[in-house]
Amino acid sequence: MKLVAIVLAAGSATRFGSDKLSAQLEDKPLLHHAILAARAAPVERVIVVAREGLALGEWLGSPPVERVPIASNALSESLQAGIAAAGLVDGAFVFLGDMPRVPHSVAGQLATALGDNYAAIPRCNGKSGHPVLLSVRSFVDMAALTGDAGAGKLLKARGDVAFVDCDDPGILQDVDRPEDLRRI
Repeated sequence: MKLVAIVLAAGSATRFGSDKLSAQLEDKPLLHHAILAARAAPVERVIVVAREGLALGEWLGSPPVERVPIASNALSESLQAGIAAAGLVDGAFVFLGDMPRVPHSVAGQLATALGDNYAAIPRCNGKSGHPVLLSVRSFVDMAALTGDAGAGKLLKARGDVAFVDCDDPGILQDVDRPEDLRRI
C-alpha cells in the first residue's frame, strides 16, 4: 500500500492566544511532535499543510517532509490541500498539528486494519481519535467538505470504517489553550 501522512497545521489558534504550534513542549515546538508521529507511520511522504510563516524546521532523512502553504484556516480546505498534494496513493493518514501525544505505533495498526474499508480510526475508551487513515475512495467525499468541519461527521455515518482500540489517551489529547499544553 502506498500511503502518505498529512499534518494539518493551518489553524488560527485563537483560543490559545498565540502561535501554539511553535509553543515549546519538551524543548521542541508542539508541531514537531506531530511531525515525528507522522514520520513514524508507514508512509512515503509527510505533507504539512501550514499557513505562511509557520516554521517547520529542517527534516533530514526519510520519509521526506514537505510543506503545502495555505492561506485559509478552514479545516476542510486544509484537508483538501493535503489530499491534492498527496497525488496517486492508496490512502492518507490525517494527523493534527496540535496533538503531540499520538503514540507512534498506532499508525501501523491502522494501516493493517484498513483493508477494503473506507477509513480506519483509533479509539480509546469508546472515543474516536487521531490519526485517521482515509482510503483513496474517501478522497472524493473529502473534496465536498466545506467550512471548518473535518471528516468526522461523514465518517460517523458510514458502516465501513475500521476501528482500532487503543489504550493510549494520546490519540484524544489536543492543545487548544495554554492550560492544555501545561496539562499534557
